This record gives sequence, structure tokens and C-alpha cells, in this order.
Amino acid sequence: MSTLQKILIALGAGILFFGFIILSTISSSYNTMITYDEEVKTAFSNVENQYQRRSDLIPSLVATVKGAANFEKDTLTAVIEARAKATSTNVNINDATAFQAFQQNQAGLQSALSKLMVVVEQYPELKANQNFRDLQLDISRTENRIATERGRFNETTKIYNTFIRRFPNNFIASWFAFDSAQLFKTTEEAKTVPTIDFNK
Repeated sequence: MSTLQKILIALGAGILFFGFIILSTISSSYNTMITYDEEVKTAFSNVENQYQRRSDLIPSLVATVKGAANFEKDTLTAVIEARAKATSTNVNINDATAFQAFQQNQAGLQSALSKLMVVVEQYPELKANQNFRDLQLDISRTENRIATERGRFNETTKIYNTFIRRFPNNFIASWFAFDSAQLFKTTEEAKTVPTIDFNK
């Protein structure tokens, strides 16, 4: 075997070795991205489930409140409209504009519900209504679950976003169209929501 043949064989072996390393790196990163991406989607699905639970409670709440004499119709209308807006918004966790619109509509519903609860304080017969008190408690628990699931979603998303931005993962993410997911942020509506004491 000539020296040239030995060099070519060594060179070929080296190329195969480095090719295998590169392919293994790409494969490992891609599979990890798939795993993190699925975890983000699952975490967001859990958030959506809690938003849906809150939305499902509203018709019963509105029906109960409507029974109160002279109850402010504008307040009820605001809740109904906010619910319709929140449930009609399409969301894409990789699209900043769509995600922001979704978050604002959910915050608008939370704000409308909180204002409704403040107005209820003026109606002793509603506060004494057991069905209404049960609904208050369910909504309060659901709001807590929403906050918990949003926190979990943000943690999961942070891990995913950090992973796809690191070198060389950023190139692999770009090749396979893995986009950053959006995070839930505190909105102005959420900052000004009145505090409700459900134990009154």
C-alpha cells in the first residue's frame, strides 16, 4: 500500500469520524428540542385548561347575579363581552403579537370578573346566596390554578428558549424552524385588579 493510499484512508476515516460526531450532535440537539418543545406545548395546554374552567363558570355566575334586583347590567355586560373576547382569540405561543392579544383578553376577563365581585358587595342577598358563594370560591381557586400553571409554563419555556439560543443549538434550531416561545408577563390590567376577600 502506497503512502498516498494510507493518507487517503486516514483522511477518509477522519472525515467519517468527524461526520459521525457532527451528526450525533445535531441528532442529540434536535431530539432535545423536540422534547422541550412538547413540554412547552403541554404546559400551555394546562394553562388553557384553567382558562377554559374559568370561562365555563361564568354563565352560571351571570345567571345567579341576574336574579338580584336592580343589579348593574353594564357590569354583567362587560363580563359577558370579555368572556366572548377571551374565548375567541386564537393563540400561537411562538407569535409575539398573537400571544400578547391572547394575554390581554384573558387579563381583561379577569379584570371584568374582579369588578363584578366588587359590585356584588353592594348586594347582601347575593353575598348570602350559597350558590353564588360556591361560584366565588370556584373562581378564586381557578385564578390560583391559572397563576400556578402560568408559572410552570414560564419555567418550561425559559428552559426551551435558553436551549435553542445556545451555540451551536441556535443553528440547528434555525435549520429545523424551532422558534422561541413567548412568556406570560404581568399586564397593566392585572396590576390594577382589585383585591377580593372571598371569605366575607
